[in-house]
Amino acid sequence: MPIISLISNISQLYETDPTLWLEKTIECLKRDRLDQLDIEHLIEELEDLGKRDKNKAASLLEQIIRHLLLLQYWSAEHDSNASHWEAEIDGFRTQLRRHLTTTLHQYLEQDLSIIYQDALRYTSKKLAYKTYQRIVPTA
Repeated sequence: MPIISLISNISQLYETDPTLWLEKTIECLKRDRLDQLDIEHLIEELEDLGKRDKNKAASLLEQIIRHLLLLQYWSAEHDSNASHWEAEIDGFRTQLRRHLTTTLHQYLEQDLSIIYQDALRYTSKKLAYKTYQRIVPTA
């Protein structure tokens, strides 16, 4: 089969059977058949993989912050939920630690204020505050 036809077939697989496309792509890479790769879709998948990693790290950090805020400010529920929130914080920290790379750490530092504001907005609604100024920590 000509290479052009093979590349076209692999590219079509991306639309019809992504799992088979991935298997064929891995096979091409392992066999050093770089000329047969569906480069356009491979780049797209690698970019998506990077976005998924960032989103997962940001989500875990946001969950940690949410639970820390609940633990600190939801006094009405503190006695019945504190140990649950603490366990959740520990679990999310463990997951984040296992997932974190230097690049993801830098990404989280860069986006920390946005992640914090998202967690704060969620927690404020959960706590039924009309404004989340009441739980913003003082500097």
